[in-house]
Amino acid sequence: MHYIAAMPQVPNPSLLERIAKRVRARRSELGWTMAEAAKQSGLSARFYAQVESAEANIAIGRLDALATALQVPLVNLLQDHSLAPTERGIALLGIRGSGKSTLGAMLAKSMGLEFLELDEAIESLAGLKLSEVFALHGESYYRRLGGEAIQQLISSGTPKVVALPGGIVLDEHVYALVENNFTTVWLRTEPEDCMARVLAQGDHRPMKGHADAMAELRNLLAAREPYYQRAALTLNTSISDLATTHTRLHETVKSNR
Repeated sequence: MHYIAAMPQVPNPSLLERIAKRVRARRSELGWTMAEAAKQSGLSARFYAQVESAEANIAIGRLDALATALQVPLVNLLQDHSLAPTERGIALLGIRGSGKSTLGAMLAKSMGLEFLELDEAIESLAGLKLSEVFALHGESYYRRLGGEAIQQLISSGTPKVVALPGGIVLDEHVYALVENNFTTVWLRTEPEDCMARVLAQGDHRPMKGHADAMAELRNLLAAREPYYQRAALTLNTSISDLATTHTRLHETVKSNR
């Protein structure tokens, strides 16, 4: 009698990619290097690198050890939390002055959804004004509250149009959560237009204490652009008037839901 050995089952590539993405995000949140994460989880540096590259068929026991080291429940690395397009909220990305608040409110109205500024949700969670959050607790606390606010939006089960803080894309853990549960739209805007819009609102803070505020704004955009480019949709807000831009935004979002 001949026996045929069972071939080892290879996990779904999307599962490996999901694990890799969440491991990378959590490591970034903890501020660890790959070597530190490997050491904490008892994995070899080479095998850990394969996990982050979605190339490792990791056994459940080793994955559990990795989850423990990363201080997250095992299910958080495995479970598919992503929503169908029609169930997703719409998250607007971009630097200050890109039109997230104005266009977000217009889009929400035209789509019959609620509009929310994430910064307002953060203030509500903290029981403090945004300036007080930074002054009393610092940026790390602000970012943590941002993650909590995003999680609350997801848990509510009610899609909303959300204007996100410009720098939220720099927090890999929170940005991954947004990408998995919202239709992301980058409102791409020329720096000159952003500055003009902010100044037109009577806000001259960008100019105070900055010898070359425009150069700083360009540098800021250049640093964030690789993250904004990950958005599912991109809309240039510098090429048309407000009404036309809203129409283009509405049509772009509707065609992708």
